[in-house]
Amino acid sequence: MRNPGLPVNTIEQIVNEMCNLQKHGGPDDEGLYTSAADNLVLGNRRLALIDLTINGHQPMQYQTRYHITYNGELYNFEVLKEELVKLGHRFNTHTDTEVIEAAFAQWNTQSFAKLNGMFAFALWDDREKELYLVRDPAGMKPLYYSTILGTLTFASEIRAFKAVPFLQKSNTNWPVYLMAYGHIPEPVCTLSDVKPLHKGCFLKYDTKEATCSLQSFAHYSYTSQLCKSDKPYELIKEAMERGVQRHLIADAPLGVFLSGGLDSGIIATLASKFKHADLKTFSLYFREAAFSEKEYQDILIKKLNCSHHQYLLKEEEFHKFFPSILQSMDMPGCDGVNTWFISRYAAKEGLKAVLSGIGADELFGGYPSFNRMKVANMLQQLPSSVLKINGPGNIKQLNRLTYLRVDGIKGAYLFLRGHFSPYQIAKQLGADEKQIWRLLNEEPVYANINQLDEKNQAGWMEFNLYMQNQLLRDADVMSMAHGVEIRLPFLDDKVVRIALKISSAIKYGGVLPKQFLINIFKKNLPETIWNRPKMGFSFPFAKWLGNSNYVKELMLSSTSITQENYKKFKEGKLHWSRLMSLIILKNYGLA
Repeated sequence: MRNPGLPVNTIEQIVNEMCNLQKHGGPDDEGLYTSAADNLVLGNRRLALIDLTINGHQPMQYQTRYHITYNGELYNFEVLKEELVKLGHRFNTHTDTEVIEAAFAQWNTQSFAKLNGMFAFALWDDREKELYLVRDPAGMKPLYYSTILGTLTFASEIRAFKAVPFLQKSNTNWPVYLMAYGHIPEPVCTLSDVKPLHKGCFLKYDTKEATCSLQSFAHYSYTSQLCKSDKPYELIKEAMERGVQRHLIADAPLGVFLSGGLDSGIIATLASKFKHADLKTFSLYFREAAFSEKEYQDILIKKLNCSHHQYLLKEEEFHKFFPSILQSMDMPGCDGVNTWFISRYAAKEGLKAVLSGIGADELFGGYPSFNRMKVANMLQQLPSSVLKINGPGNIKQLNRLTYLRVDGIKGAYLFLRGHFSPYQIAKQLGADEKQIWRLLNEEPVYANINQLDEKNQAGWMEFNLYMQNQLLRDADVMSMAHGVEIRLPFLDDKVVRIALKISSAIKYGGVLPKQFLINIFKKNLPETIWNRPKMGFSFPFAKWLGNSNYVKELMLSSTSITQENYKKFKEGKLHWSRLMSLIILKNYGLA
């Protein structure tokens, strides 16, 4: 935090409290760096994974000039370190943190594009009096900031801003986005003066001039330039093998989430190749057979040479921890409960990091949207009068059809994945429906991707909207609630860049979803794993939420429209994820 209008000891108190509010994600160490002359304080809560000694303490200094507070992992830090040593740099630690500082000292802002990993950091250049905020190209690590009142305040979680007196103004419009999307899409936040740093960007704050500038240092684009003659199968296989190997770098225990599906099966198979008996896998299963993937987990377990941990998650345990899970959310969203539980079990086993299969569906066509985008585009061309389907009906697809009045990929996303219609949102919130439409049209703003073919449009949408705002946020917040880091090999920079260059006909072709990945790895996996119906990472939520006394008490003490929706849920006319929106709104006193 940098605030020219506050005494430095007051800034230290605020930053210290901000760090305490994020202690769950950094239980191993804490630290502050203060530049009294600049009214600047950096704070850090550390989750120690590389160089577990005191040498890894943060904020970390390099050459007396640079100071950094850093969250994440740099998977190519050893390669960069070798290059930097040859250029004359000397290192005092074995951390990736120091490598980031040395890279900046050598290449300045051009160093950011050289970093392969998931990261969010603040780097202070004491000579130039400049502070940089930097976030990775895939947006795996969150970074929120505010620049009001001539200050720069930043944190990894929104909850940290509770310690900042002048950043308490709520964004009263966030419930609209939650009910429409099922999450709050970037750049919308629950606080009106706080926003996320866009992925692949850095913010430069010049304290001498008290000015900010925002620049992109890396982005992903779809080119479809690789065809069969370029051997895309071999390129992805090699990139995945090296990516998984890089993601296993740690001085602390790590493991793999094993759901029983294709994606986690690929990760676990590759990881066991490099970690052998040192690797641990973690799986959840349920008594409810329709949701349990235990039979598939058991098949993979017999094949893998590692230590396995399976946990029967019972309904009673869900009820016990559900209020705590809601508290862990940070930014409101309708999912992430599964990640909370599997991370809790990993932490109980002493793990600090786990590998997950997030990213495979988005890159290689694992969702129904890849087949539905063509229909969405066709329907979006219909006259607006045809799309004005409004009313209290319970047919979700018809209610969402009206979203196609919104231009571009945003309208397609809300049609394919939206929760409540503007009519229903207005009714629930007691608002003017025209105002709901205005808000949803204004923000977020997305690029025009009409130049992409329909399959790649779906891929762009899932990668930049659903994965970005729901899956990655859930993965980070719910795992960090237990002091566990989730690593994502499918989002390794090399893997992503190759995948986006492969032609759609190859990447999305075949009979089965993700046939491209199946063709590469089917020799490594039993057929029962890759030739099976997709289940996802789901719970028997409808039943459990319906049996929850906690939920019942919340809903029956709510507004009449909320009670009406709860009744629809109990009758099987409202999906559990939409009920979650109402539960969250009630917890905020808004339902």
